Amino acid sequence: MPATEDLDLLIDAARESGDIARRFFKSDPEVWDKDDGAGPVTEADLAIDKMLRSELLSARATYGWLSEETEDDAARLDHERVFIVDPIDGTRAFIAGERHFSHSLAIAEKGRVTAAAVYLPMMDLMFAAHEGAPATLNGEMISPTETTALDGATVLAAKSNFNDTHWQGGTPPMLRKFRPSLAYRLCLVAQGRYDAMLTLRDCWEWDIAAGDLIVRQAGGRVTDRLGAPLRFNNPHPKTKGCHAAGEAMHGALQARLKPAP
Repeated sequence: MPATEDLDLLIDAARESGDIARRFFKSDPEVWDKDDGAGPVTEADLAIDKMLRSELLSARATYGWLSEETEDDAARLDHERVFIVDPIDGTRAFIAGERHFSHSLAIAEKGRVTAAAVYLPMMDLMFAAHEGAPATLNGEMISPTETTALDGATVLAAKSNFNDTHWQGGTPPMLRKFRPSLAYRLCLVAQGRYDAMLTLRDCWEWDIAAGDLIVRQAGGRVTDRLGAPLRFNNPHPKTKGCHAAGEAMHGALQARLKPAP
């Protein structure tokens, strides 16, 4: 299946996800706590997940399925292509009535993301990419910053990532910024709004798969905390952290990070 057709499918599904999210937004949706401290889930997450699984697998019956809100099935490992989906990335922000949540949809082929859409429905921002074409925001090409120095660089990350214990010679004097959705953080780097994003904790694939491709097709670089390219549809669907930036900034970050314990 051509990547352009896969991307069109993801974009349409992301917009339909936004339609569902808007119906529940600031309407006191039912909320449950997941087991093992995995965070909250709302009836909106589940409604979007149900719609996506039905419509996407109906359109691509030979693809596998990995979603935050669907019980994992090892059968996905037998598929050459797999959907990797987070129905709502930033559920806590959604519950709090904040706009910075997203729908993150990706297709991976043999471990590499080939088509991706990240949609922020409350701001009508559609980030999209497929292999072989530039990343876009609402149809316009985007690119990361050309910042090279860590001093004064704007970095999207949780506060814990700026602990001196993670950095050779101590934490560089970077400017910390934050958005709750990892997918959106990656897209903001691809757009050039911020210089880099960083998370040193292991990442669930559904949080970063779509953003990985969008950064790469914008001209940036994405790796795990060890500097290795990200691979997806792993038996345990996590990566060893994630950081993204333009080429020069990524190299500067990697050079200062201590090796993972």
